[in-house]
Amino acid sequence: MNKTIILGIESSCDDTSASVIRDGIMLSNVIASQAVHASFGGVVPELASRAHQLNIIPVVHEALKRAGIDKSELSAIAFTRGPGLLGSLLVGTSFAKGLAQSLNIPLIDVNHLQAHVLAHFISEGKPDEHRPEFPFLCLLVSGGNSQIVLVKAYDNMEVIGQTIDDAAGEAFDKCAKVMGLPYPGGPHIDRLAKQGNPKAFTLNKPHIPGYNYSFSGLKTSFLYLLRDKIKENPNFVEENLNDLCATIQATVVEILMDKLRKAAVDLNIRHIAVAGGVSANSALRQSFLDHGLKYGWEVYIPPFAFTTDNAAMIAITGNFKYQHADFCSIDQVPYARVSNQF
Repeated sequence: MNKTIILGIESSCDDTSASVIRDGIMLSNVIASQAVHASFGGVVPELASRAHQLNIIPVVHEALKRAGIDKSELSAIAFTRGPGLLGSLLVGTSFAKGLAQSLNIPLIDVNHLQAHVLAHFISEGKPDEHRPEFPFLCLLVSGGNSQIVLVKAYDNMEVIGQTIDDAAGEAFDKCAKVMGLPYPGGPHIDRLAKQGNPKAFTLNKPHIPGYNYSFSGLKTSFLYLLRDKIKENPNFVEENLNDLCATIQATVVEILMDKLRKAAVDLNIRHIAVAGGVSANSALRQSFLDHGLKYGWEVYIPPFAFTTDNAAMIAITGNFKYQHADFCSIDQVPYARVSNQF
């Protein structure tokens, strides 16, 4: 019986990644990150696309090498088509098309956000692996997205709530920046918050109808807090850094969980997952565990390796689509944005 071997390629932002999955089991997942953006306080699209051009061939080569797979054994190539930075996406898309044509194998286009949700189905071949049951709710939170996704099947996902302005990760990064912390700010806030008091200060919380989020008002409230306190004490940030980090983190997590809790009750769904870069946040992960105990949720928290952008999530999505012969034509082009229906 022929084995299904999928090569996944991810290049939506500033990480070049390649992964090989055989019959649903991950054999390799290689990621090349780009440190160049840190000094700019954010990702510079032109620099990102240039770095992808340098990284794509060695990263794919290394993924195949670690998997012990020759490219001639591949069944199909899955690639991130969008959403993301167009220049970065073009590099991965073009490479995937060229390699698929040269090997005469199918090409599978993958929605980056859908892949984050399906990262929960990545298998490392361990006996205690924990996977969601359909339907489930997924809180998808990152630097660019804050969404509640109703997942009915691998190919049937609906965004039922999302931010109307800033994403949660963006709020973390912007608040970190005004406190003088390096980019990306989220991990630094998480680290410092462990030594702080989450109730040291009070920040405004948005009142948005339905399941939608808003974080711009929270960010403004934080800026006003710093402005007023610094007038009284120029060293306020330095002297209260841990408490400030703990406060902003606790407030963001509370906002996220309030809407997710409402959706879970309204839809009567108890299988609840979290995904995306912010799912690495320790307070959010703990809140999921606490909610599982308090409300009887079956919670799904991804391993840290699968929280940020990675090609294993692209490959496992490609594996789902391969089983249903859901291929794409060579003329498909990348896209920067996406609708509420994946």
